[in-house]
Amino acid sequence: MIKKGDNVIVISGKEKGKKGAVARVLRSRQAVIIEGLNLSKRHQKPRKAGQKGQVVEKAMPIHISNVALVEGGKAVRSGKKLVGERWVRVSRKTGKEI
Repeated sequence: MIKKGDNVIVISGKEKGKKGAVARVLRSRQAVIIEGLNLSKRHQKPRKAGQKGQVVEKAMPIHISNVALVEGGKAVRSGKKLVGERWVRVSRKTGKEI
């Protein structure tokens, strides 16, 4: 499970190999928005009279299957483990808490 603020690596697509932090999770679309990755240019109309329109770069969603959590610079899968009375996310590779 990937949450907001997690460090992830893109494992496929045009941004493959790039790392970043998750800015937003779109659960209904099963996608994530990663800061500074998958940028697209969007034209913005002027908001006020006398102001010029502009082209802004906006981070677009990436499907959740194309990203993986990062631990120690490498991609890892995550699992759940019961610690005391609460469940925590752990790395499937090392068993450490994420």
